[in-house]
Amino acid sequence: MQHNNNTEPELLIEYERDGLVDQEHYGFIVLSDKNRAFDFTGDAKNYPFYLRSCAKPLQASLIIDFGMDKFYAMAEEEIAICCASHAGEEIHIKTAQKLLDKIGLDKSYLKCGLHKPLSKTEQTKMLLNGDSVDILQNNCSGKHIMMLGLCKMNNWDLETYDDKEHPLQKTIKSKIHELCRLNKDYPLTTDGCGVPIMSMPLENILHGYLNLFCNDKYEKIKNAFLNHPYIIGGEDRTDTKIMQNSTGIIAKVGAGGLCVVVNTITNEAFVVKICDCDMKARELVVLQILKNLHWADIEFNKDILTLHGEKVGEIIISI
Repeated sequence: MQHNNNTEPELLIEYERDGLVDQEHYGFIVLSDKNRAFDFTGDAKNYPFYLRSCAKPLQASLIIDFGMDKFYAMAEEEIAICCASHAGEEIHIKTAQKLLDKIGLDKSYLKCGLHKPLSKTEQTKMLLNGDSVDILQNNCSGKHIMMLGLCKMNNWDLETYDDKEHPLQKTIKSKIHELCRLNKDYPLTTDGCGVPIMSMPLENILHGYLNLFCNDKYEKIKNAFLNHPYIIGGEDRTDTKIMQNSTGIIAKVGAGGLCVVVNTITNEAFVVKICDCDMKARELVVLQILKNLHWADIEFNKDILTLHGEKVGEIIISI
């Protein structure tokens, strides 16, 4: 990331091997309650970052607003898959297919594209069986099924649901503006899965999450996360790991080094943005913050080991 007058990230994590710093990761942390952001690490100066997959639960608020949950008799797991950046395992594919069946559409309508499942176990299985990639293994397939479901029930065009001028995408944009308390437009791009994605300052992301997860109206979305953390992510996914080892804590990762965490008991939240997008650094920083805030104490190893198990250094988290 270019350091200019708009941003000044802080050193959050460094890998020290035998007295020398071998690796560094810079980034931003913002902590907020329902009224204001009150703790900053790194000065983002309202610099906007793309929401990436952290947009998913915000986009899924339309499930409740439009009564899609009742219209298609959605189970909690099916609400979870709509919010998920899932690892493409059997449980994810079955849940996605079930919702697609309820909506009455087939996979040919999905425009999320193909990629290998994020689950390493699933990748190995496919290699051994000679299986080809299924579009439902795309980590965004649930979101796209949700989008098709909303289009079908509102009689909106199914072919162009990914277009930024489509009524669905305009409705999503307006809803995210409302939840995140945005009073101006920030840059818009196309996410990896082909649909429009907004940007905003980190503080506004937290407003959005607190307005969603600490609001009785959207309790079904909150419960989908808390009761089905494996559907939200899956094998070796940071958000799943956090939710499975805590109480009342919701987590959602996004590409670009993002992770948002909400404490639904205290109505507080924090967001981490790692500038070089390193996923391991992101996880370690998030777990350390959870520990510092006494929200959860999830074990992680700071030792740097050789393949023979010999300790040659340690990871220093500067928060």
